[in-house]
This record gives sequence, C-alpha cells and structure tokens, in this order.
Amino acid sequence: MTQTSPDDRPVFGIPVETAPMEARLADLLPEDSAWQYEPKWDGFRCLAFRAGEDLELRAKSGKPLQRYFPEVAAYLRQIPAGRFVVDGELIIEIDGEFSFAALQARLHPAASRIRRLSGETPARFILFDMLVDAEGAVLIGEPLLTRRRALEAFMARAGAPSRQLELSPVTLDPKKAHRWLEDSRRGAIDGVMAKRRDGFYEPGARAMIKVKRKRTADCVVGGFRYAANSRKVGSLLLGLYDDAGKLDHVGFTSAISEAERQALTEKLEALRGPPGFTGRAPGGPSRWSTERSSKWEPLRPELVVEVCFDQVTDGRFRHGTRLMRWRPDKSPRQCKMAQLN
Repeated sequence: MTQTSPDDRPVFGIPVETAPMEARLADLLPEDSAWQYEPKWDGFRCLAFRAGEDLELRAKSGKPLQRYFPEVAAYLRQIPAGRFVVDGELIIEIDGEFSFAALQARLHPAASRIRRLSGETPARFILFDMLVDAEGAVLIGEPLLTRRRALEAFMARAGAPSRQLELSPVTLDPKKAHRWLEDSRRGAIDGVMAKRRDGFYEPGARAMIKVKRKRTADCVVGGFRYAANSRKVGSLLLGLYDDAGKLDHVGFTSAISEAERQALTEKLEALRGPPGFTGRAPGGPSRWSTERSSKWEPLRPELVVEVCFDQVTDGRFRHGTRLMRWRPDKSPRQCKMAQLN
C-alpha cells in the first residue's frame, strides 16, 4: 500500500513541486577534471515522481504531464522499484530526427487524440539525474558522482527496453564533448551540458552550464509590430523565400535598442505596404494568440537583417532571434529557406 502524507498526498521523498536544476548559457565549455559533459537534449524537461502506484510527471513549469504521455507513465509504473524521483528529457523521434512539434502536438485537450499519438509516435524518456533512489533515499545533497552511480544502478535494475527509457551518455573527455557540440549543428542534439562532478542538486538554480552552437541566417523584414501601448516598433517579422518564390514568415526579433527605435520606426513606416508575406503569414490563430499578437504591419521586401538563432521547428525559429546586423549588401531574393537546413 502506498505511504501517504497527513493530507493524503503520496510521499515521493521530496515535494512534487520541486523545480528542476537549470543551466546558464555560456560561450565555451569548461575544460578540467571537475566537470562531466552530457548532450543537451531537444525535448520537454521532466521530473518523474513515483511512490507505489502513484506517479507524477512534472514539466519545468510545474504543470503535470502524465495525461499527455500515457505511454511514459505506463512503463515507469512497470519498473521494479517502489519509490524514485528521476530527472530527464522527453523526446519524440520521427524518421530519425527529433521532433519538437510532435511533443507540442501532445498538449491537446482530447484524450482520444493523445492515445492515438502515443501509439503512432511514442515518446522516450532520457534520464540524466536521480533525486530519490529506489530505496527512498534522498540524493539532492549528494554530489553528482554519487547520483550518477545511483542512476546507473537504477537503470540496470529497470531493465527497460532501450527505445522507452534511456540513460543519457556522459563523458569526462572535453574533446568528445566538443564533437558532440559539432553534432548539434546537424540537429542531432541541442548542445552540450557541463556539470560539476562534486556539485549537489540545486532545485531551480542555474548551477549547470550549457553551450549551444550559434547559427545565423539572413532574413527579409516582411513586416513589423508596434510595441504594446506605443507607436514605436516592438519587433521585426522575419521571412525567407521558399522554393516557389513565396516569402514565408519564419520568426521575429525584438532585439532593438531604445536609441534606434524611433529612427527605425520612421524607416519602417516609409516602407509600409503590400505585399508583406506572400506565403505563410504571421498572426495565424493558435492557443497563444492574442488580439495584439495577430496585428502586424506589412512591408515591401527591401530590408535584410542577419539574425542569430538556436532551434528551428517546422520551418520557423522556435524562439525569438537576436539581431546581429543589417545587411544592405544582401538582396532580399537571396534570403532562402535553405539557410535553415
């Protein structure tokens, strides 16, 4: 029978509200024997809590995930361990490539759709840390070296199929870590993590280091949005030409200094007018849309900017990009989707 707390909540060993330890972005990997290196996976961060039959999957935001990944919950319940808390990444691989869009598709209100997707594109759970071991011992105050050994013992005991539950690889060799970083250019992983081998698990703290391979693209400014409650530009809407010669919206940048905002607004307003985006346009309806986010000003395709980005999902920059420089030397028609491959 599952042990419960006085308020009838399962006892997982640590509070289910525990936040995952996070990382700070750096340009270079540290290179000495104090560090352990791991791939940075491109998925949903997840803490899995189990106490008997009770199981909770929590996102980095603290929201529950078990409803959206029933196949993950099912095989975690099958592991011969009464209690554990593990930290890892949920990923979905389609045709040999990780698909963030497939993960996002799981966040759907219809249970029937989730069941169908869990069968068609099952998720995998890649583990890289252990907060409570299979005997119920809390490991947060133990060094990473001890937690890793406990995780390896847990995986050996789990005997899970390799396509369901995986142990993230590690290396102490900086050269191998740099090879992983090169692999991230081809989309195999999202970068490389560096973790102190003597470091404790610090919930919510940026106690790890992450390094990503920087990528840039030259984009057409196909439109802009005004800043909230302002008549000054807030963000530039970026476009790239597809094979059919249509200008597709691929993302935005809001990295505009206050000193240049007024002059840039005047420059953009002078270019305001059709066609703007002739292919995929911004502001389409989604669960995140607001009235303001759907309003944008089309521009004649004359301006080109170089932006720095990290990830691409379904032909769009997943996050906002950083404006590197204006490219008056570049023809807008040279700005093609092939740059994102």
